[in-house]
Amino acid sequence: MVITIVALPDAHAIEIAGLRDTFNEAALFSNDDELYQTHIVCEGEGPLRCSSGLRLLPDATIDDAAPHPIDTIIVVSGDFDPPALTPKVTDWVRHSAQSARRIGSVCSGAFALGAAGLLDGRRVTTHWEHAAALTAAFPGAIVESDRIFLRDGRLITSAGETSAMDMALALVEEDCGRQVSLAVARRLVMFLKRPGSQPQISVQLAAQIAASTPIQRAQAWVRDHPTLDLSVVQLARIAGMSGRNFSRVFHEESGMTPGDFVEWTRVESARALLEDTELSMQRVARASGFNGSEAMRRAFLRRLDLTPVEFRERMKH
Repeated sequence: MVITIVALPDAHAIEIAGLRDTFNEAALFSNDDELYQTHIVCEGEGPLRCSSGLRLLPDATIDDAAPHPIDTIIVVSGDFDPPALTPKVTDWVRHSAQSARRIGSVCSGAFALGAAGLLDGRRVTTHWEHAAALTAAFPGAIVESDRIFLRDGRLITSAGETSAMDMALALVEEDCGRQVSLAVARRLVMFLKRPGSQPQISVQLAAQIAASTPIQRAQAWVRDHPTLDLSVVQLARIAGMSGRNFSRVFHEESGMTPGDFVEWTRVESARALLEDTELSMQRVARASGFNGSEAMRRAFLRRLDLTPVEFRERMKH
């Protein structure tokens, strides 16, 4: 399968390398050098300057990108909304996408897909910083800003940075099966598999970036007491704020609602117990603050697209 990574100027090197390494590891594990033929292509000749200043030598230009039919196209860009696009690149993406089995993007590479007319009516994601601009530029797209990666038919988009590897791993599992994707995840020391529905800002990061002491105090209370009453009323009281003001400030500073933060905290607490103990589902649920195993199951499906039983089974391998 030919994987063509279209690298735009100032793309993140980690995204390009992460994609290529993930597909390469799958080929190595499968002992099949022809499984994935991954090409990095650019508009012009010469080294590509990445956002960090690192320079990469592409395999080809878009004029001679594919000696064989392209199976998957993934457009990679940097922290620009929109990125620098030329009609030549846009036309190439539009034309090549007609015959490709899959078309994808990383970070603001989604703008290139939009410019090529590929996002109308499609559910897509991008880095959370660019979500509003992507929505404004392509109102026909259904932008979901809080996803690691998102699949809609043959279109697959990701948030950027390390989520490019999560997206690639999902494609490997689709192509080669779970055993191969598991081997790749182990080799690359990745979590198998970080669900596409996982928020771009984790619970831990949300707690770290909260600016005000009252919000931090409430978040610490949630993490330390997941089994207690963690309603907005109770958390607002701990923060010393009114309920309405607490909810507004909490969302502004952490990027998620208090309810989302509480549920994610309980899910992560349950994940740790499922990985490290043999406790029954009911005991894990109670110890994590859920009102029974069925409530925990529903939360896992919402947040991870996995049941607790499926999560524990994956962690055993």
